[in-house]
Amino acid sequence: MVSVGIQIVEGNPHLRSLLGWHLQQAGYRVHQSASLYQAREVFHMRQPTVVVLDTELSDGDALEFCGWLQRQQMPLVLMLSARNSEADIVAGLKAGADDYLTKPFGIQEFLARVEALIRRQRATTPPAYLDYGDLKIDLVQRRVRFKDELVDLTPQEFSLLYVLAQAGGVPLSRSELLHRAWPDAIDNPRTIDTHVLSLRKKLETDPRQPSLIQTVRNVGYRFNPDFLTLNQTQADESANNKKPPTPGTPSMVALDGNWR
Repeated sequence: MVSVGIQIVEGNPHLRSLLGWHLQQAGYRVHQSASLYQAREVFHMRQPTVVVLDTELSDGDALEFCGWLQRQQMPLVLMLSARNSEADIVAGLKAGADDYLTKPFGIQEFLARVEALIRRQRATTPPAYLDYGDLKIDLVQRRVRFKDELVDLTPQEFSLLYVLAQAGGVPLSRSELLHRAWPDAIDNPRTIDTHVLSLRKKLETDPRQPSLIQTVRNVGYRFNPDFLTLNQTQADESANNKKPPTPGTPSMVALDGNWR
């Protein structure tokens, strides 16, 4: 629980401090924002797991901000509001909130809802580590190893490779890749081609005849896990087919220089 970051976006300073104190006592890392303007800056810097969002903020539309958060593909959103009509609750949930808590509320209920959101997220979170044999992708440290060598990737290349690899062989369109890899980007989907070419140069034996990141005509691109499996199988067979040393043939030399 200590590693979970929670951002409170609440215009009421007393309530903001009260919620922050109880969350800290429960073991969470807490970041507080008094406005939507502050909230964007804090979100980019801290990347919280949960955003507790007040709907009555003076500097913008909380529902629009909630939609913006969902495009980041990152946080869970617990919306707090004095508006308790069915229409308001439905509007908040449709805007992207994962839960909606009406004011006034009890602290224990608030903490229980936060905990429930985190449990739900842990059950559905994509894997932080993908292991395809020769290719290993670490989402936490944002590192890629290929054939036991660390691969130097840009942040954009890493995100794109992770999205492709996580799909496990399912073809993805350029628009899908752009949205999943960089949710906030406004680039042309054709930008994907440039980054795919760069990835191929770093990962493929022959980038002109790619085996790992394949082009799917009229669709986009797919990651080919079978290529890595085939390579591993061939390597294992090669190792198994090595002939053992002929009896009487020196196979090792000891530190004293004598053959054993």
